[in-house]
Amino acid sequence: MDKTKYTIERRYITKRSNTRPGTCLKTGTPAFFVAHDSGNPGATADNHFDYFNGLTDRSASAQVFIDDTKILEIIPTGTGPDPAEKAWHVLYNVTTDNDQFGYDANDAALGVELCYGGKITFSEAYKRFVWYLAYCCDRWGKNPSTHIASHKQLDPARKRDCEQALAVGGKTLKELINDVAAELAATVTPPDFVPLPDGIAQALIDNYVSPAWFAAQKVGDEVGKTHFHNLANNLRMAAGIPLTPGAPAATLTKLPKSNAQEIIFRWLSPAWFKAKAAGDKTAMQHYNNLANHLRRAAGIPEE
Repeated sequence: MDKTKYTIERRYITKRSNTRPGTCLKTGTPAFFVAHDSGNPGATADNHFDYFNGLTDRSASAQVFIDDTKILEIIPTGTGPDPAEKAWHVLYNVTTDNDQFGYDANDAALGVELCYGGKITFSEAYKRFVWYLAYCCDRWGKNPSTHIASHKQLDPARKRDCEQALAVGGKTLKELINDVAAELAATVTPPDFVPLPDGIAQALIDNYVSPAWFAAQKVGDEVGKTHFHNLANNLRMAAGIPLTPGAPAATLTKLPKSNAQEIIFRWLSPAWFKAKAAGDKTAMQHYNNLANHLRRAAGIPEE
């Protein structure tokens, strides 16, 4: 699976006995996962953080809330540097979790809540919900078909989640489990290039491309000016940095091979041979490293 598809945000509520007791799971790492929905149509992950961070009149919480823009852990789950802690998301006096998994869910499972309804785009929230459950299954070696239960399955007399939220998007629990399994099994095609580091791109522009642009400007060479302007922007896109100061970051793009070869042959190779003639091995290595950064950004073999 693609473990980098989404970012997991960790912003923890204050420790309080009725929401975040601060006690680690009895199993250390999660033994299974309970798929919930928030039951509050239109309320976002941030809304739930605020709610549980101030809750004082009853015991309730869950570790994770997911909407159409973020995956938010409000109690440690073990996906980050902090060990997994318990939350109050399934009643203790209901024994279905003990019968099925051998533990009370609060003591051994993560409660993962799907936010839905209102202005929340179901398809985006659902994709993040699926991915997060798959990420957890991958991390702790769990089978989605046997280690994910809905709250309704564990407490059918009282609860309808997460099936009620899934129905909003025309999904069933079976489809959720199948989608988690598919996400888990999905192969990731590695990119055929490596992004150019920001500092390398900027140094190449400052040291070589910009001086060439100014030289073209001095002699009135409009074709040369356009070429070096485009070359600088291609370097910026290969590093995903803004094309102009204050602009948003550029879409990360593979460096054209012709650009990489031009910079190497026009500037880096002559500098390497000059360093070699001077017996400067440090400089030789520097220019070789620059050339290989360009080769990787263009998806061509290093030398």
